[in-house]
Amino acid sequence: MKNGLLRKKTISDLLKTAEKGQGLKKELGTFDLTLLGIGAIIGTGIFVLTGTGALTAGPALIISFVIAGLACLFSALSYAEFASTVPVSGSVYTYTYATLGELVAWIIGWDLILEYLLAVSTVSVGWSGYFQSLLKGFGIELPKALTAAPGALPGATTYFNLPAFLIVFIITILLSLGVKQSKRVNNVMVIIKVAVVLLFIAVAVGYVKPEHWQPFMPFGFNGVFSAAALVFFAFIGFDAISSAAEETRNPNRDLPKGILLSLFICTLLYVIVTAIMTGIVPFEQFKGNTDHPISLVLQIAGQNWVAGVIDVGAILGMTTVMLVMLYGQTRVSFAMSRDGLMPRMFSKIHPKFRTPYKATWFFGLIAGLLGGFIPLNELAELVNIGTLSAFILISFSVIVLRKTQPDLKRSFRCPAVPLIPILSILFCGFLISQLAPATWLRFIIWLAIGFIVYFAYSRKHARLNVEKDQSINM
Repeated sequence: MKNGLLRKKTISDLLKTAEKGQGLKKELGTFDLTLLGIGAIIGTGIFVLTGTGALTAGPALIISFVIAGLACLFSALSYAEFASTVPVSGSVYTYTYATLGELVAWIIGWDLILEYLLAVSTVSVGWSGYFQSLLKGFGIELPKALTAAPGALPGATTYFNLPAFLIVFIITILLSLGVKQSKRVNNVMVIIKVAVVLLFIAVAVGYVKPEHWQPFMPFGFNGVFSAAALVFFAFIGFDAISSAAEETRNPNRDLPKGILLSLFICTLLYVIVTAIMTGIVPFEQFKGNTDHPISLVLQIAGQNWVAGVIDVGAILGMTTVMLVMLYGQTRVSFAMSRDGLMPRMFSKIHPKFRTPYKATWFFGLIAGLLGGFIPLNELAELVNIGTLSAFILISFSVIVLRKTQPDLKRSFRCPAVPLIPILSILFCGFLISQLAPATWLRFIIWLAIGFIVYFAYSRKHARLNVEKDQSINM
C-alpha cells in the first residue's frame, strides 16, 4: 500500500535500503550478540529490583521472574523470526512498517524512543548511587549539590546529578567511535559482571535456610503478578539485539541464537539469585535496603569482602545496560530518519567510524541531561509500558506476515504460530494491566505528542510519500 496512513514498505525495499551504501559496518557474531543481550538484561534487575520485588511477592518472586521471562520468551521467538528475515536496523519499528503500515510503525518507533531514553536515564541515576557509594569506601565524597537531581534528596539542596551525566557522556563517546570498539568494551564488562554474579551464587548458596522460604507466597497471586509487572524492567534489553541486525555478519543464523541464548541465561541467573537471596534473608528485611539487596545479603552472611566486589559488578552491570540501550536508541532513530520520518541528520553516517554519530550525540546528551536534572524513579514504569506495547505489536506482526506473505523465506520460524504470538500478546497485555493508572496517563500524553509530530512533519517527509510525489510528477 503506497498511500494513506497504512502505506507499507516491502521486505525487498527494506533489504535494498540497507545495501545502497547507507548501511552500517558488520562487526557482530553470535557471541557478541549474546553478550549484548546479557549486557542489557543483567543490571538494575539483578542488583536492585530483586529487593523491591521481594517486598512485593516474598520468596514467590521466583515465580514472578518466570512469568516475566515467559512473556519475553514468547515475544523473543517473534523477534527472532523477524530479525533473521529482515536483518535491517530499527527493530520492531522496521518490522511493523513492513506489516502494519506507516502510522503504526511511527507509533512504535516513538514508543521505542521513550523506552530507550528513559531506560538510559533511569539506570544512570542508579549507577550514580552505586558509584558514589564506592567512592565513599575510599573516603571520597562529591559536593552534595552535584550528587542528585533537584528535589531528589529530601532535606538536602541538590542541583545536578553529575556522575549520572558523566557516565552517559562517556558511553556516548564510545558509541560514536564505532560498534567494534563498543562491543569490545561491552564484552569485557559483561564477562566480569557475570563472573561477579556467579561468585555471589558460589559464596552465598551455603548460607541458605529453607525455612526463610515460608510462607512462600505471603501476598498471594496478586503480589506475584504485581512483582512480575515490576521486574519485567529487568528483562528489558534483549529486544535491542534486533536493532543490531544491520551490523551482524550472519544475521540469519546469529540473531535468533543471540536473542534466545541471552534470554535463557539471564532468566536462569535471576531465578537462582532470587532463591538464594530470599533463602538467606527473610524478605521483610529488604525494607529500606532495596537499593543494594545483594550486598545486604552478603553482609548478613558475613561475607563483607564479596559485598565490595558486588558493588563493582553492579557498576559494570549498569554501565553495559546503558551502553546497549543507547545503542538501540540510535539505531531506531537511524532507521526512522532513513525512512524520512525523522530529520535527515539522524541517519548521517560518520565517514570513518561508520556510526550514526549525530543521532548518538543528540540522544546521548538528552539522556544524560534527563538523568542529571530529573528524578526518574517514577518514570521507570513508563519504560515497562513502552516495551510491553512493542512486544505486543511484534507478536501481532508475525501473525500478519504469515498470512500476507506465507512464502517469504524465513531463516528462523517462530514455532506454533499463531499460538505462541497470541500467548505473548496475552502475557504482555496482562502485565500492562498491572501498571499504575498514572503510568497509563503519562504514556497517553507521550503518544499524543507523537501524533502531533507525525502529522506536522513525518507524514509529509516520509520517503514513501516523497517517492509517490516524484512518480506522479514524472
